Amino acid sequence: MTRAQWILLSLLVASIFLNYVDRSNLSLAAPLIEREFSLTATGMGRLLAAFFWTYALLQLFGISGWFADRFPVGPVLAVGLAIWSAATVLTGVLAGFTALFAMRLLVGAGESLAYPCYSRLFATHIPSHSRGRANALLDAASKLGPALGTLAGGALLLRTGWRVFFVILGAASLLWLVPWIRWMPKSPPVASAALMTGPGTLEILATRSAWGAFFGHFCGNYFWFFLLTWLPDYLVKARGFGMGEMVTITSIAYFAIAGATLAAGWISDRRITRGEPVTRVRKSMVVFGLTFSTIILPVAVVDNGNVSMALLFLACLGFGTYTSNHWAITQTLAGPLAAGRWTSLQNGFGNLSGIAASWITGVAVDRTHSFVPAFVLAAVVTITGAAMWGWVVGPVEQVKWEGA
Repeated sequence: MTRAQWILLSLLVASIFLNYVDRSNLSLAAPLIEREFSLTATGMGRLLAAFFWTYALLQLFGISGWFADRFPVGPVLAVGLAIWSAATVLTGVLAGFTALFAMRLLVGAGESLAYPCYSRLFATHIPSHSRGRANALLDAASKLGPALGTLAGGALLLRTGWRVFFVILGAASLLWLVPWIRWMPKSPPVASAALMTGPGTLEILATRSAWGAFFGHFCGNYFWFFLLTWLPDYLVKARGFGMGEMVTITSIAYFAIAGATLAAGWISDRRITRGEPVTRVRKSMVVFGLTFSTIILPVAVVDNGNVSMALLFLACLGFGTYTSNHWAITQTLAGPLAAGRWTSLQNGFGNLSGIAASWITGVAVDRTHSFVPAFVLAAVVTITGAAMWGWVVGPVEQVKWEGA
């Protein structure tokens, strides 16, 4: 890749790092917020799900993808980051549960612009044979965000309380706008004629591979959001770890995903460069990764805490293998003309799992007084995702859109 492409990729990696710090900070603060507001697990689940209502639906209805395709993508991403960062700051400033819920909705609205913008930028500026590594770096940053955010944020949380914690994290994210305004691509939006000749929403929805990717993404995301929203609470309540131990274990789990993502992205691109078929490489990575992730099931069943945590880390390694390649599949299938809209639809549909994982887990814990059913469901959904990517998604090559 060229120097300009590496600068672009570096800034996008930094933005997704901040994106996931700001979306995962509520999970880290959950034990303290539950205590302050006297919330049940169901109530906390509803609060954790608030982010996903706006995040998912704005993409699912094509609003975020429309912005990414219709306007210059650099400023659109800047506006999204400014919205979610400001809402994070206000989360620590405003008083009351209702205000906290409203700010989480606003964080979701701002972050809904991110992935459609990333896919437009990748499909336009990053060569196809480099997208495995590029997506792996982007996805690794999405796991390093919660990992490093948990380590640094855990210490900050214990010293300052959860309100100052949110203010500092949101303010730090706003600093990203300075280099982005300086180096963001100056490429124009897709021209109106290109939008007319490119595929519409109905044409995308008529594609079998699109539905395989939508459901596969939903299932893979369920695993991730289950960990992101409930792992800290599980470690404290079910395993009896203190806040310090919880912070360490949670960080290691996220680091494991990030490390596996980087390794799998590099390996997949190397295989393609050596001449292996793109379809075989990309799909084998995602199917193997999701299948191996089902090791999450015995984590809640094994009595020995050390064995349980070892299984957790293995499941995270498997999930990292999956995340390195699934967006590369989508970007190839959609092509530059459809990347924003396809990604918006896929990410919107896929992130409905954030609502499901947050809320269903809370209800299950309250009714059964156990996390075991929630872990069982996570494993079942994950193996279903492997089937979607393996058998419903077709060959990994750009769809021949009508009129394009």
